[in-house]
Amino acid sequence: MIRHRAKHLDTCHHLEVVFYIASIVKIQCLHNINFTIERHISESIILTMILPKTKALIPTILVFVATAALHPQRSLAADEDPLQDFYPAQVQASDFASDSLKKPRNTSNALGVAVTPANVLTFGGLNTQGVSAAGIDFAPHGLNPPHVHPRETEILLLAKGTLLVGFVTSTPDNKLFAQTIQAGELFIFPRGLVHFQLNVGYGAALAFCAFNSQNPGTSQVAKALFASTPPIDDAVLEKALQLNAANVQRLRSLISKT
Repeated sequence: MIRHRAKHLDTCHHLEVVFYIASIVKIQCLHNINFTIERHISESIILTMILPKTKALIPTILVFVATAALHPQRSLAADEDPLQDFYPAQVQASDFASDSLKKPRNTSNALGVAVTPANVLTFGGLNTQGVSAAGIDFAPHGLNPPHVHPRETEILLLAKGTLLVGFVTSTPDNKLFAQTIQAGELFIFPRGLVHFQLNVGYGAALAFCAFNSQNPGTSQVAKALFASTPPIDDAVLEKALQLNAANVQRLRSLISKT
């Protein structure tokens, strides 16, 4: 009876160790920048106190570690929660104000559009706040071409004009959701989906966007395919898009100028 109880307690100890290690790996996946110190402390504990007693459970531990490492997405839906009110601590009121979206931008380009970002790279007060914004100026018939924001959901407020806006769902459905909106109306672009805005009104248009990330990132579909550095091999584009070599080169030349 005593031997059975001791074995039971030893098993419980091993299970606690497994879950502890899995939780440490999970923390590292979610907070790989902020938990450097904890990582070193945890590694020391594991190497000197835990692993020598858990050799028999190494396969089980590895399974838990792999599971924890491969499933962090649920907690990474947006930027990490800040650990203080703002960063850096030594700031003044002007650091939280910006007039970057106040002035209209030049839309004299091939697409007839000018996007002005107000993210952490251009507006320091946004650091650790998990939000950002942008202003989009459209010339008549101007287009903000198909693109994605890999790290955020976007909400657009049309301040002036008329826009055709839309997004396409992920494969295999590839369903288009598009609508014409007027000044004062809103439209949502879900995170990571290809979307666009086209000025279909008679004059200029102006829109403002908000994002739930301090640095949402942008990847234009056409530029990613035809203007990457170094360029994607022609054979890939020819096969994927069913184009001949001449058309691939023509598109490279056109899109690199937009």
